[in-house]
Amino acid sequence: MTRTVRSLCRVRLLNTLLPAERYIVALLRTSTFVRGAKMAALPAAYAGRTALGVGRRVGGAPAEAVATEIQRRTVEQLCKTLGELKGGALKLGQALSVFEGVLPEELAKPYRAALNGLQHAAPPLPTAVVERVLAEELGADWRTLVTIEPKASGAASIGQVHKGVWVATGEAVAVKIQYPGVAKALKSDLRQLRRVAKLFSVFGSIVDVTGIIDELSIGLIEELDYTLEAEAQRQYGTAFVDDSMVVVPAVHLATEKVLVTGWFDGEALSTAQARLTPEEADRVGLQLMHAVYAGPEKAGVMHGDPHPGNFLVMPDGRLGVLDFGAVVRLPDGIPATLGRELALVLTDQGDRLRAEMIERGMLAADAPVTTANLLDYLETMSSVYREDTFTFSRAWLRREAVRLANPRSSQHGAAGHLQLTREYVMVHRVVLGVVGLLSQLGATVPMRSLEIRWSPGFREVVAESTGVDEDSLMDHAEAAINAADPFANV
Repeated sequence: MTRTVRSLCRVRLLNTLLPAERYIVALLRTSTFVRGAKMAALPAAYAGRTALGVGRRVGGAPAEAVATEIQRRTVEQLCKTLGELKGGALKLGQALSVFEGVLPEELAKPYRAALNGLQHAAPPLPTAVVERVLAEELGADWRTLVTIEPKASGAASIGQVHKGVWVATGEAVAVKIQYPGVAKALKSDLRQLRRVAKLFSVFGSIVDVTGIIDELSIGLIEELDYTLEAEAQRQYGTAFVDDSMVVVPAVHLATEKVLVTGWFDGEALSTAQARLTPEEADRVGLQLMHAVYAGPEKAGVMHGDPHPGNFLVMPDGRLGVLDFGAVVRLPDGIPATLGRELALVLTDQGDRLRAEMIERGMLAADAPVTTANLLDYLETMSSVYREDTFTFSRAWLRREAVRLANPRSSQHGAAGHLQLTREYVMVHRVVLGVVGLLSQLGATVPMRSLEIRWSPGFREVVAESTGVDEDSLMDHAEAAINAADPFANV
């Protein structure tokens, strides 16, 4: 089929749709051909820039300056393309936005705004389409349940939010409406993104882009069903109802494509973080860790999408937590094995660590991985729990990224032989995302106390190694957390 014939076919197809539907097709660009072509252009452009760079080096340009320019233009094009395509491409952009701190400052500074902008970038649906979706999901008399403002107040990768009123009580609500046709765009994007994942190496090996894409694919079905999101949000909201640090909007109504929740007048962390004082940044950092770490024990689920657009700095000082479409279901709390590994590193029990990993099938008994390799591999993850508090920073995150990016390092050797469970990978990826946020904030957080309080495996090993019983460790940890929370006793 020639390009001309394909174009005519697409035009005829669009002409058979209603005006609003034609708008959606154009808006989300769900065509595999169109979306695939845009992403296929990324490696071609990268190859062209690299070839040009070789020519410039031959001509006498400094190699480092040429490499930096190639990286700069690659990041610029990635941001632009991910933002334009929405759908799964935008979801990946949002996930990567928390890792801008791993980029060298000469790259990070110009594009920090672009990466953070992806957290809210998305096109608005026309009013006619919004009303059609509401009628299909809630019934023709949907206005007896909820009214909405015509202009969207926010948007994301798979839907947009309108402020409205819950008619029965007069309460302000947020009405989230899924884009028609977005499922097709998501599936197309995630297939295409795997093919260009290597381009994201500019973020360093600390960011497993292929793994992030795989997790987005696995969670796709759940995230497209707002009734599942509502279930997780209700669990969180009930668990944190009297919490001094975290607050979750109540759920009023949910269908597969419409979700109505309470409205929060907070400031998105993506915009608030630039004006926070060091003390406020520390408080928000504590709240972020509490929201993620306490979730499994208190609610049976861990919030799985930690980017700044999903958190609000509330007028009363608490942290508003939004968007429960992506969660890690952990009904028994944080798995004990995860905390045990970290604690065994900190207590220099490398041989025991290796033996336990072999016993659990995470490492083959004959794998060419030494105890020292394992300790080195887990040092980055465990070091933040070594002292009572830890201060995160972009500089620290960049140092760790450089260390992990060294192909001759022991981390590469160890990582290649580990067989990690999906549960392990999911929790690790969520925590790494929060670490990216904490590094943007420059927050000082009582990480060790939080780990002792919410991670039973960590607490068990620390108790064994120190001779202090677990109840005493819990009491001390809770006291340290409360001391860092200015609203604990208000």
